[in-house]
Order: sequence, then C-alpha cells, then structure tokens
Amino acid sequence: MTPGWHLRRRKLVSAAMTGACALAVLVALVPLASILVFIVARGLSSLDWDFFTKLPKPTGEAGGGMANAIAGSAKLILLASLVAVPVGVLAGLYVAEYRGRRLASAVRFAADVLNGIPSIVVGIFAYGTVVLPMHRFSAIAGAVALAIMMVPLVARTTEEMVLLVPEMLREGGMALGATRTQVAFSLVLPAALPGILTGVLVAVARIAGETAPLLFTSFNNQFWSSRIDQPTASLTVQIYSYAISPYDDLHRQAWAGALVLVVLILAVSLLARLFTRRLERMAGR
Repeated sequence: MTPGWHLRRRKLVSAAMTGACALAVLVALVPLASILVFIVARGLSSLDWDFFTKLPKPTGEAGGGMANAIAGSAKLILLASLVAVPVGVLAGLYVAEYRGRRLASAVRFAADVLNGIPSIVVGIFAYGTVVLPMHRFSAIAGAVALAIMMVPLVARTTEEMVLLVPEMLREGGMALGATRTQVAFSLVLPAALPGILTGVLVAVARIAGETAPLLFTSFNNQFWSSRIDQPTASLTVQIYSYAISPYDDLHRQAWAGALVLVVLILAVSLLARLFTRRLERMAGR
C-alpha cells in the first residue's frame, strides 16, 4: 500500500468521526429545541400584563395572573440562598484546604450522597423536621428544603474552584506570617470567587425548577404572603396545580408560567456561563 492511501484513509476516518460527533450534538439538541419551541408556542400567546401583576382568580373564573407565585418563588430562592451559600462555601473551602483530614473526606462524601438524593425525599425530610413541629406549611420549610439541595452543589463547586488556586499564593501568604485560616479567607477565597459565583448561579437554576419539595413544605397560597411562617405560592407548584385542573384558562396560564420559568432558568444559566468565560480569561492571563 502506498503512503498516499494511508493518508486518504486517515482523512476519511477523521471526517467520519467528525460527522458522527456533529450528528450526536444535533441529536442531543433536538429534545431541548423541541421543548423550547413547544413551550414558546403555547406560552407566548398567553402572556399579558395581568399575568405578572394580578392574583389568581377563583377556580372557574377566567383571567387573573401569577404575580404572587412569581414573588413567592423569588422569596423562597432568596431565603434558601441566604442559608445554603455561606454553608456551602465554608464547607467547600474547608474540604479543599484541609483535604488530608478525615472530617474533610467525610464532608465530601456527605455532599456527594446528598447531591444524589431525590428531591421528593428532601421534601419529606423538611416536612417532618420543619412543617410538623411548626404545625403549618411555610416559606421557611420550603427554603429549608431548597437549601438542602443547594448546599452540596455549592460546596463541591467551591472545592473545585479553590483547588485551582495556585499553591504559590498560599505559600506567599504564609511566608508573610499569615495563618492558614487567614490565607484561606483573605487570599484563596477572593481568587476563587468568580468560579464560586458560577456554582451558586447553577445551584439557583437547579432549585428554581423544583416542585416536589415545595408540595410538602411551602404548599401554595392564592393570595399575597408577606410572612415567611405562612404557606407561600411558588411558580412551579402553581404550574402543577393549573396543569392538572379541568379548566382551559388555567391550562393557558400554566403554559405561560412554564415559559416564564424556562426563561428564568435560561437567563441564570447564561449568566453562569458568562462568569465561567470570565474565569477562563482570568486563568489565561
């Protein structure tokens, strides 16, 4: 066989593998594109100003909106983040900086196990530990369930980002007389902050679409709820309730709510991607 034949064979195999990879990408994108197109087609025509500004109408009446559910979702995500972000960041920082200790290994293992627990199990746990003692559904219980889901994501992301910080930065800080804890909080943590923020945004996008834990915790509310110890509406639960109802107008609003939820998650995911690109540029300098 001539050398030219081997060259043509390698080019042919390379082209075939490139085509197979491109086909695999297209196959993977088809479900996502189909979902987006279907939701936009159904939900866009149902969006109006009332949807964002008015409360739900009584069952059977047309009109109304999901203003309370949108505000309730924002409240639940904010409360969950206030709990999960500090805990997750501190846990991830500890695991990365003291990775040789048994406690660090135990924390990492616990985070991995917790990350794999089904969300409905987390909801049942929050129901038993928060709802039953309080004798009521509440935004607090919903935030606890969502925070439990956020913590392992934030912790593992923080660990990976902290491990990417050059060791010379730590050595330089300790050479100047700083303790290991001071170096971790004053030098390592700020250096890993862009990546940590990316992980936080990914965790927010994850919990924003959760429904099962909220069915057992925050439940739902057809009115405005300013107190965190009372049942609170959320966009996901409202969509679920409307989707299983027998009324066409509620089905229409459910599609509109699904569109708003998808756009919210997409926006947060894009923001996380922007942080990732910024981190990559900073690392390349």
